[in-house]
Amino acid sequence: MAQLTKKRKAVINKVEEDKTYPLLDATRLVKEITTTNFDASVDVAVRLGVDPRKANQMVRGTVSLPHGTGKTVRVLVLCTPDKEDEAKAAGADFVGLDEYIDKIKGGWTDVDVIITMPSIMAKVGALGRVLGPRGLMPNPKTGTVTIEVGKAVTEVKAGKIDFKVDKTGIVHAAIGKASFSQEKLYDNAKELLQTILKLKPSSAKGAYVRSIYLSSTMSSSVAVDPKSIGA
Repeated sequence: MAQLTKKRKAVINKVEEDKTYPLLDATRLVKEITTTNFDASVDVAVRLGVDPRKANQMVRGTVSLPHGTGKTVRVLVLCTPDKEDEAKAAGADFVGLDEYIDKIKGGWTDVDVIITMPSIMAKVGALGRVLGPRGLMPNPKTGTVTIEVGKAVTEVKAGKIDFKVDKTGIVHAAIGKASFSQEKLYDNAKELLQTILKLKPSSAKGAYVRSIYLSSTMSSSVAVDPKSIGA
């Protein structure tokens, strides 16, 4: 087994096992224990006391992170010709309709978010087999099926993300980069966590927030005290 370097030991020792930290301290720690030579993504994982197999316990929503994600988001807008200029002016990376539908049918999915309009959802719906497994299917609940395509592009580019509980009851989301200040990571994490709290299903029994962990790419995780965000 490879020997741990002094630097790595020092990093590991910063986080006490079996201890939960207030959110502000957790954001400081996750920055301190990130030792990658690239700008790592910082992620939140929230285990919820829900049964996602039950429709009335599905937790899904959107949140606009105050400081964005630090990631360049590539946006495709599938729209009618009269909306193309609006989408381009808002900063969409790809704009069109039939040519992009054909590209997607051929397996092209080199984008992060797809925004479309209600009037052409029938066409877009046929792409479900390609887009569904990649989490790219537009959905009215996340604001990606809308008449206001320009506004939707602006919001996504500014840091609006969507999240949903997975089949194991966990919400995963990226809330920034390790290069962000502690305050920016704290603001983003708090905004996401407060949004999740507001979405508590009335049918959920027992503790709603079971655990919260902050981590960065290839770092160990830091347990967050749910009480520090009002859970």
